[in-house]
Amino acid sequence: MGDEAHVPPLSFVLKVVSRCNLNCSYCYVYNKGDETWRDRPGFISDDVFRAALERIRSYCYRSGQETTHLTFHGGEPCLAGPERFGRWCRMATEVLGNTVSPRLAVQTNATLLDQRWMKVFVEHDVTVSVSMDGPKEIHDAFRVTARGKGSYDAVLRGIDLLHDAGILLRVLSVVQPGADGVQIHRHFLGLGAKSIDYLLPDFTHDTIAPVRLQHGPTPCADFLLPILEDWWKTGFMDVKVGILWNMSQIILGGRSYIDYMGNRPFQFLFVEADGAIEGLDVLRVCNTGAAATGLNVVTDHFEDIGRVSDFHRKAIFEGLPLPEACHSCVERTTCGGGYLPHRYSHERGFDNPTVWCADMLRLLGRLRELLNVSAEETALRRRALLEIGALS
Repeated sequence: MGDEAHVPPLSFVLKVVSRCNLNCSYCYVYNKGDETWRDRPGFISDDVFRAALERIRSYCYRSGQETTHLTFHGGEPCLAGPERFGRWCRMATEVLGNTVSPRLAVQTNATLLDQRWMKVFVEHDVTVSVSMDGPKEIHDAFRVTARGKGSYDAVLRGIDLLHDAGILLRVLSVVQPGADGVQIHRHFLGLGAKSIDYLLPDFTHDTIAPVRLQHGPTPCADFLLPILEDWWKTGFMDVKVGILWNMSQIILGGRSYIDYMGNRPFQFLFVEADGAIEGLDVLRVCNTGAAATGLNVVTDHFEDIGRVSDFHRKAIFEGLPLPEACHSCVERTTCGGGYLPHRYSHERGFDNPTVWCADMLRLLGRLRELLNVSAEETALRRRALLEIGALS
């Protein structure tokens, strides 16, 4: 990693629960072939959680960062129950408070929320993001219980509780090829969402063919372009649509703030329920164990990644090389090759453009038209921002 002056700031995702009460058909944890979750405890223990916090404190002391983001993830983190979750929040403040300010967040399917959860979220200022796929008929086609029962009604009850508690509704939604994007987007707006992140589905070059066969060459663009037009005309100042906002930011010369654009180092790490330190967990769609480092917070420091895995060191701290085929692309500094798992093939590893390359080009092209910014102007803007020190 080098000397202390070059330790970059990190955020951390704590996968405190390794099981889920839903069985979403597209889930990269349980339904993409990786079975490592079966060997983990259902919940992180308080001892392992504290060990993770101590490693985070030590790392943040070396990096000198004033804040760090801690995201409670799973599985479904709310399976832990509000009492245990609240205890973890207090531990985070106690262990980290004198070194770094923790910003707490949780990613949940919202089906288990009740008034006790609202009290915990408000008390600890926890940012809440809700996973949802759209109206009932769409959501219940994918996000079901182990018995195949839809979860929409339970999610809606959870969202109502968040509104009543004054907690901002943030929605995270996986793009559903073939679905009506505007219908889904307006549904989220109708629920009062102020932040919506649309995620590109997790496929590699080895698994994408059936999707293209069924939905054509650019199903994500087909889904997102109508949303872009609707967002641009009606609400881009009032509602943040993550992928579109980030694309606009990059086109205007700024940096990327999401991990599937720009080819920047991730600068975040995962801690599993058994304390295992992992790189990007979505890498498990590539092959079993692809996210693993062999390290554990009980015995190892986060900086040790540089010792055991050149791949993870580059991906997390430095940034990986641009795929060879992307070097001549006009959007090579904006798209940056796309999301790392989506670049993978058994034949070439990660030396491929994202499987959603054509989709990204269509989206970036339309945004350039709306913003009236060419690729050449993007380069000039970025150079100017770098010269005045406005970009890190």
